[in-house]
Amino acid sequence: MSDRMVRRTFFKAAFVDPAQAFLVRLAILLFRALPLDNASAFGGWLVRKVGPMLKQHRIALNNLRKAFPEKTDDEIARIADAMWDNLGRTAGEYPHLDRFDVYNDKERFETRGGHNIRALRDDGICGIFFSGHIGNWEIVSLAATQQGVPLTRIFRAPNNRSMNWLFENGRQAVAGDLVPKGSEGAKAAMKALRDGGHLGMLVDQKMNDGIEARLFGRPAMTAPALALFALKFRCPVVPARVTRLDGAHFRIDIEDPLVPPEPSGDRHTDILAFTQAVNDRLEAWIRETPEQWLWVHRRWPD
Repeated sequence: MSDRMVRRTFFKAAFVDPAQAFLVRLAILLFRALPLDNASAFGGWLVRKVGPMLKQHRIALNNLRKAFPEKTDDEIARIADAMWDNLGRTAGEYPHLDRFDVYNDKERFETRGGHNIRALRDDGICGIFFSGHIGNWEIVSLAATQQGVPLTRIFRAPNNRSMNWLFENGRQAVAGDLVPKGSEGAKAAMKALRDGGHLGMLVDQKMNDGIEARLFGRPAMTAPALALFALKFRCPVVPARVTRLDGAHFRIDIEDPLVPPEPSGDRHTDILAFTQAVNDRLEAWIRETPEQWLWVHRRWPD
C-alpha cells in the first residue's frame, strides 16, 4: 500500500467514519423523538430528496430497466423515486422498532399466516425464515420474536466500524443472536440449527462467489447457504415479507413453508433447484410492489 493510500485510510478511519457515525446517531435520536408517523414521513421526504443525487440512483435505474424492459422511462423513474421514499421511511421507523406490537396493534399492522410461526415454534425441530429488503424488512424478525421464536440472524458488517452499534444496539427489540457474515456467521448458524433453533435470513443480495440462479429471467449470483442448511437439516423454510400499505402501516405475510426436495443424488442440482425456488418467491414479491424493493445493489452483471 502506498503512503498516499495509508494516509487516506488513516484519515477515513480517524475522522470520516466517526463523523458519519455521529451524524447517523443524531438522525436516530431525532427520529426517536418524533412520533412514529412523523418520523416515517420525514425520513421518506428526506431520502426522496437526497437519493436521486447519489450514484446508487443510477444503479437502481439500470436494475429496473433490466427487470422491467417493458416499462417506460417515466414508469421506471417513478418506481425509483418511490423506492427512496420507502427506504427513508424504513430509516425513520427504525428507532421505533421496540414500540411496535405487530399482533395487537390492529390499526397499524395486518398479519396473515401467524400460525406458520407458531408451527415452527412448537414443532420441536429447527427452521428458517427468509425474506428480502422489501417494505420495512426489519419487522419480519419482530413478528417471530413476538410469537416467542428467537432468531439467529446473519448480517453484513458495515465498512465503517464505528457503525457496528447500529446493528448491535438498534435491533435489541428482536430476540436472538446477531452474527456477522462469513465463517463466524456460518458456524453460528449451523450450531443454532443443530440445537433446534431458528435462522432469519435476508437472501436477495448478490454474492459473487455464490451460485448462478435466475432472477427476473437473468443470471444472478446467489448465496447457496439457505439451500445448504435446508437440505442438510431437512427443516421447514418459511417465506415472510412486510408490505407497506400506507405510510407507517403494514401487512405482514408469513407464508406456508417451502419443503426441501428429497435428495436426487446430485447435490449441486438439489441446491440449485431450492435456491431457484427461493429466488422465484422473491421475484413474485418484488413484481407486486417493485417500489418497495431495494434496487440499489448490483444484482446482475452489467
